[in-house]
Amino acid sequence: MLDLFTIFSKGGIVLWYFQGVNQVLTEPVNALIKTVILQERGSVSSFQHGSLTLEYKLDNEFELIFVVAYQKILQLSYIDKFIDDVRREFRDKYSQDLRDGNVMRDFDFTEEFQRLLKKAEASAKNQALKPRQMRTFGESQKSQKSVASLKVDKKKEKEKENVGKKKGKAPAEAAPPAAVINGGTVNTGGGGGGQDTIQRNREEFFKKMTGKGSKKITGTSPKPEKEKEKKKGKAPTKWAHGGSTKDAKILDFSGDKESNGTMAGEEDLGDAERAWVGSMSGELKSVGDMYEEEEEEEEEEEEEEIQQQDSKKSSGFGVFNMFKGLVGQKTITAEAMAPVLDKMRDHLIGKNVAADIADQLCTSVSTKLEGKVLGTFSGVTSTIRQAIRDSLVQILTPKRRIDILRDVMEAKSQNRPYTITFCGVNGVGKSTNLAKICFWLVENGFRVLIAACDTFRAGAVEQLRTHARRMAALHPPENHNGVKMVQLYEKGYGKDAAGIAMEAINFAREQRIDVVLVDTAGRMQDNEPLMRALSKLIKVNQPELVLFVGEALVGNDSVDQLTKFNQALADFSSMENPRLIDGILLTKFDTIDDKVGASISMTYTTGQPVVFVGTGQTYTDLKALNVQAVVNALLK
Repeated sequence: MLDLFTIFSKGGIVLWYFQGVNQVLTEPVNALIKTVILQERGSVSSFQHGSLTLEYKLDNEFELIFVVAYQKILQLSYIDKFIDDVRREFRDKYSQDLRDGNVMRDFDFTEEFQRLLKKAEASAKNQALKPRQMRTFGESQKSQKSVASLKVDKKKEKEKENVGKKKGKAPAEAAPPAAVINGGTVNTGGGGGGQDTIQRNREEFFKKMTGKGSKKITGTSPKPEKEKEKKKGKAPTKWAHGGSTKDAKILDFSGDKESNGTMAGEEDLGDAERAWVGSMSGELKSVGDMYEEEEEEEEEEEEEEIQQQDSKKSSGFGVFNMFKGLVGQKTITAEAMAPVLDKMRDHLIGKNVAADIADQLCTSVSTKLEGKVLGTFSGVTSTIRQAIRDSLVQILTPKRRIDILRDVMEAKSQNRPYTITFCGVNGVGKSTNLAKICFWLVENGFRVLIAACDTFRAGAVEQLRTHARRMAALHPPENHNGVKMVQLYEKGYGKDAAGIAMEAINFAREQRIDVVLVDTAGRMQDNEPLMRALSKLIKVNQPELVLFVGEALVGNDSVDQLTKFNQALADFSSMENPRLIDGILLTKFDTIDDKVGASISMTYTTGQPVVFVGTGQTYTDLKALNVQAVVNALLK
């Protein structure tokens, strides 16, 4: 019933395998390694590839991976236990060779494997044939709740009262509470008018405490009231970018005259804006400068609950237990990792990582470390922290080469435009960051055509028209041998976005324009008609890069957005290999301080890298993601 069972090391050396079919199953195993194991997704225990289901278990002590593959139409309930039995048997038989690192020998494990497989299949068959017996009423929790258990034994209650009286403890009703008013004591116990007296005394007390009463509270002297300081006026906000007087004048449009928008060079630019020209040539600067790398001052927590319990059990040998913990090797268990992982999960959620992603990440680290042997003077806390750091770096590191400038040059050599499509939910900053990328490309000497495919939102075309006009003023044709570096392709509102994008790409091909930036309408991930339109646009035009524009402010919702966008592109494309999201543009990155968890949530969801980071309000505020800086910000 099993198609494949293989045992190999984390270094890629196959120690032993069993194959039940003649079909070559190298591709499914490689897909499991590439998609799950290398992607730090240890929380995923099963993996679907074609018609097969693959399940795996890690042996962290000997760095081994056990993989089983079977047809996904089969429901094999014994697989988990079977993998554990095989792992235990293989470890017991070859423990010395594995400990010595002798993995190049011939591992003869077929006989033991067949025996364990027959035993597991027979046990599953007997379990299926055995009728399930219902538990009796006496075994249920409901049987414990009877009328007799609800009765109150008055004799026992009276005996308890008598015992209390003998010890000098009066019942609670014997000592009526008292309220202290004006230094005197007022009895609030039983008697006629007791509740009225309590209410009256409370009202008088609160009046005197709040200063409304005429009488002063006995034994206290009212403090002289401090003179109220005059309220200071609200100080102006100083932004990290553009906080100078010159920039304030640039942002003041109160005295501007209305522009008819006919000529590209009519923009009246300030000295600060003109200084942008030539500042973004070459690769983008890293966003890591925003975070100062602080040295991590941590004290390793001693193996908290486990060692404390051990010291309590053998308090007379505490010194020897301390040396026993320091000398020798220790095996990490799930119980030892649980409290540390719980704190780490809460910490990641506090850094704006989606709760589900934080849970999966901690589960993956637990799977990766369970059973691993620690060396001398190594603690569980430091080991888990380092494993979390390695996992975060692995997640954020791009799995493929991301070099847009090189790709644009390659497309230019083939006489075709390089197309980038921007998509995302409403209000995340697609058009603004499209303009930043446009300015970066123009700074590197490429001609850009902006396709206004947002034919739904009022003002979307005018917004792009303004950006194109200002960038044309920053790079006028006379500075580029009479060539227009930025152009806008628009057809107004209410048109088919896919058709406009196709016409723009054809226009760019005819005019020898290097890059086409396609702006799309913002849409919620649950809006099926708009998601169908987006899938149609990408299917018809086949852009080289599909960027999802997301906010760094969002936490849990980022996972839902990306998952549904990817799912919609796959469902509505009607292609065998549909185009999905290729990269992420993370906006408003300067508004979150060190809560940079959205980058982890989005990258973990799609497996695609963060290509650009938007950090401010000017064209030059476009950065590249610094993986180490983001990880340091997450863990500090």
